Amino acid sequence: MDKKYVATDFSKLLGTPGFSDTLLTNHFKLYQGYVTNTNTLLEKLDALLAEGKEKSPEYAEMQRRLGWEFNGMRLHEYYFANLGGTLPLNIKEPLFAAMAAEFGGFENWVRDFKAIGTMRGIGWVVLYRDLKSGRLLNLWINEHDVGHAAGAAPLLVMDVFEHAYLTDYQLDRAKYIDAFFAAIDWREVAKRFK
Repeated sequence: MDKKYVATDFSKLLGTPGFSDTLLTNHFKLYQGYVTNTNTLLEKLDALLAEGKEKSPEYAEMQRRLGWEFNGMRLHEYYFANLGGTLPLNIKEPLFAAMAAEFGGFENWVRDFKAIGTMRGIGWVVLYRDLKSGRLLNLWINEHDVGHAAGAAPLLVMDVFEHAYLTDYQLDRAKYIDAFFAAIDWREVAKRFK
């Protein structure tokens, strides 16, 4: 059984309004690097374990790096998969009702999510569903491997590292966030909620 991760082809996103093909193509290459590095680290860790070197500094450092590479891979997959839409979230979707109830209205959720996205720093903004309580939470993730909500499922993921917008928007992150919101595939997000 081949245990290697394979990069998903997101080329269907080329031509998405608000995202140049140059930006997307570069972003896809970055994502593919995370997939490659995840596979490389897993192979090297398996080899070190087989050699009885699981207590070596090399093994420890590779384990620490694995979370960065793996989460970089997965977060980009969530991000690209929740792009490419053109329609707003259907007000009859259970997700819409949950967002309105949790944040005191859908527009309040939008304001909160966008406010987090415009904070200074690099990272991600993720709408999570706490699987234990059912609550919805907008959270800032500083690095791929730091700050995730344990036991929560990502519903909507927005990349706010500079590589996600600098090519098209320079330092105007707010314009990028507006373009992101115009391109959300709410069907995908609603599916994750269910």
